[in-house]
Amino acid sequence: MPSGRCNKILCAIYVRLSKEDEDKHQTESESIQNQKSLLTAYAVDHGWDIYSVYCDEDYSGADRLRPDFNRMLSAAKRKEFQIILCKSQSRFTRDMELVEKYIHGLFPIWGIRFIAVADNADTEVKGNKKARQINGLVNEWYLEDLSENVRMVFDLKRREGQYIGGFPIYGYKKDPANKNYIIIDPEAAEVVRQIFRWSLEGHGKQNIAHMLNESGVPSPSRYKADHGWTCKTPAKNGYALWNKTTIWRILHNEMYTGTMIQGRRKKASYKSKVLIALPEDQWYRVEGTHEPIIDQKTFIAVQQSLSLRTKTDGRGEVHLLSGLVKCMDCSSTMSKVTDCRQGRPRVSYLRCKLYAESGKARLCTRHSIRLDKLEELVSDRIRYYVQAYYKLDPQDLHPKRDTRREALEQEYKTLTAQLEKRSLTLKTLYLDKVSGLLTDDQFAALNQSFLEEETRLEQRLEKVENGLSDYEKPQQPADLIKRAKELLKLETVPRELVVALIEKIEIGERNPNTGEQQIRVTWKF
Repeated sequence: MPSGRCNKILCAIYVRLSKEDEDKHQTESESIQNQKSLLTAYAVDHGWDIYSVYCDEDYSGADRLRPDFNRMLSAAKRKEFQIILCKSQSRFTRDMELVEKYIHGLFPIWGIRFIAVADNADTEVKGNKKARQINGLVNEWYLEDLSENVRMVFDLKRREGQYIGGFPIYGYKKDPANKNYIIIDPEAAEVVRQIFRWSLEGHGKQNIAHMLNESGVPSPSRYKADHGWTCKTPAKNGYALWNKTTIWRILHNEMYTGTMIQGRRKKASYKSKVLIALPEDQWYRVEGTHEPIIDQKTFIAVQQSLSLRTKTDGRGEVHLLSGLVKCMDCSSTMSKVTDCRQGRPRVSYLRCKLYAESGKARLCTRHSIRLDKLEELVSDRIRYYVQAYYKLDPQDLHPKRDTRREALEQEYKTLTAQLEKRSLTLKTLYLDKVSGLLTDDQFAALNQSFLEEETRLEQRLEKVENGLSDYEKPQQPADLIKRAKELLKLETVPRELVVALIEKIEIGERNPNTGEQQIRVTWKF
């Protein structure tokens, strides 16, 4: 400490301003500069030297992690000054718990005097404690009311299908014309489509991640960083990689079908940053809010495939019948084992899972069957049914189902319903305003939000109507017949077709005398 100041009283000035305060005080009466000028003059008038000015900008009064706030508290604990000077108690904190902890608890122990100029709050004045506690309660109530108002606006936007998150999911980006609307990001969307195609082909999550990394495709976090979006990027050797968890999230995310899903988690309280998961029936789910990347049929097929809880073969791939083969006696899923003994060809078998896991006390018999033979048998059966039901004669081929038109028709219904619902909700808000449940400012803000969203919905509805007009004449792709013939040959039966056609395959125990083994296929059609 410089000489000549040892007998001086040192005060620390603390100023804070949050974005909510900036919006509220257009006259800048609460501005950082105004607070500094006021408190500096107050200190000079009382003959106090200023130890330091601590400033937190764009921080809420409920935030306990304010950098300068905590730096000031550390200096106070070291007794480097005697006074903390604020314009009001709310600038110091709006959290009643912190008022009691520091102003009424630790500051007296540390020898710190707290002064809030505008509130006439001074810990050196006897009888002033109750006023400070009342101020603390009022500030806490303000936080609670503010949090409730913000939550109400956010919930309204969620119900309307407006996007309120920071970054859209991988494959989408925010519409430059409307931050509450998301549009397809073509580059990332194509990667999402490829991930779903690979999953239908039977590739496991780990294998899909490996193929993307081998191809040099940037992971979602790396993609955001490369496009200048602020995000935390978990890096490995300076490069964020795809992993099976990321693939799992993409494959299970229904937002890729054009359905907006929000509100999966919420804060434990307005004073806590801890998020708790909500049950699915409490999520906000609105269909037809944005253009789908994955059609509904493909998404359902992938979910069915994933629900089989298949395991990969060590190379990140599942076998053709994985998860579908059951023991005919105990109904357990058959597990795959491979004979890798030296000098013998590599052969894989399926056997009863209960037999494999029960050890010496066998709870079931082996029911063993060669996997390649079973796959060949099932594939032949599928080829027979497909070629029996579908003719290769061009005159018998019919145009494929127009899923794009169906999606547009569904979106048209959804948008029309949303516009009707908006009209009713606006009437309810007006009645709330008249009855005093909403202030004029709250009604004005919500009304403006309604009008903006109504404009967006009407614009989207016009696009959908234009899109439907293009489908008045049935589309006939030139290569439809050629493509149909190639598919019906079924030289290699795709796993997605197996999952779509077969409910389960039951394997009986082999007769030791005759060698016969019963195989029962339950079809979905």
